Amino acid sequence: MTHLPDPVALTKALIACESVTPARGAVFDVLEAALAPLGFAVERFVEGAAPDGPVENLLAVRRAPGRHFAFAGHLDVVPPGAGWTHGAFDPVEAGGLLHGRGAVDMKGAIAAFVAAAARVPAEAGTLSLIVTGDEEGPAVYGTRALMARMAERGIAPDACLVGEPTSVNRLGDMVKIGRRGSVNIWIEVPGRQGHVAYPHLADNPVPKLVRALAALDALVLDEGTDWFQPSNLEITELEVGNPATNVIPARARARLAIRFNDRHRGDALAERVTAIVHAHAPEAIVTPRVSGEAFLTPPGALSTLVSDAIAARTGAAPELSTSGGTSDARFLAALCPVVEFGLVNATMHKLDEAVAVEDLRLLTAIYEDIARRAFNESRGATDR
Repeated sequence: MTHLPDPVALTKALIACESVTPARGAVFDVLEAALAPLGFAVERFVEGAAPDGPVENLLAVRRAPGRHFAFAGHLDVVPPGAGWTHGAFDPVEAGGLLHGRGAVDMKGAIAAFVAAAARVPAEAGTLSLIVTGDEEGPAVYGTRALMARMAERGIAPDACLVGEPTSVNRLGDMVKIGRRGSVNIWIEVPGRQGHVAYPHLADNPVPKLVRALAALDALVLDEGTDWFQPSNLEITELEVGNPATNVIPARARARLAIRFNDRHRGDALAERVTAIVHAHAPEAIVTPRVSGEAFLTPPGALSTLVSDAIAARTGAAPELSTSGGTSDARFLAALCPVVEFGLVNATMHKLDEAVAVEDLRLLTAIYEDIARRAFNESRGATDR
């Protein structure tokens, strides 16, 4: 009989590997060593170069006739920061909690899914793990590179679960069925430096930028939708860099962040912002970067399947939500129906990040139930 992995022990082993984004190396060694005895064919590859790479990715597939259910996640973590009670990469179990960077976001969920996979019969269907080392960073060489590799291999899941920490107050109280999109926009307005006493000999860029920002701040992008909150535009930086009191500056800069729902596309919003800026400062340089589009998996077979599995183990149905930041589900939604479900997110990215040990075991049971239910669904019952 195959040895069944312990999700707590595997979480500890993953935490013990320093894997600040972009991650590669030892943390992937640990995951591969856990998957190989379970019958998974594991492929690892490194993509990209500095400054956004190199990034390691892992694709593991255990093939069988029937449906294909995928799990996606990331092994990279945010920098730990100073002030931890114990070392950020020294897993410590105390008082029913397991502490360490990545315990919640999201090494714990990956360990739980590996343990769940060991409990799902290999002949039930095709099971895969799509794991990147670049979710917390720019996400340039991570999940999108994995999707390209999957396309080359002809690997196409019927449904996908992303193990982000979606729970709020207790494990299983929230499932994400969509996320808002994100675009960041840099604005630079050039001027002509001069003495403040001789403004006719200079060209002050600050009033132009301020007028443009006022017009942008007044924008109402939408009133929200049935599943999404209203889109919002926020001014996140304003910088002139002028140390002198008697000099009109040569340039002024600002940065915007827009989180938008599925009524918009990132490139269209960037064009709209650019037009407004140019109306006040025609010579301005506007540089947008769309980091992800909004997506929605409408309530249907997949969300019902996940909700039923959660309710069966916890006694309560989860709330379906699109709240929060972005995740790599924004990319995976192009492959198949995708939802997100994982641990309680109260300590993610914080000092002394921690997961309840019992939550790791309960999540393993829920993930096992989800996979079994997914394989029992007919091929025609997806959210396509």
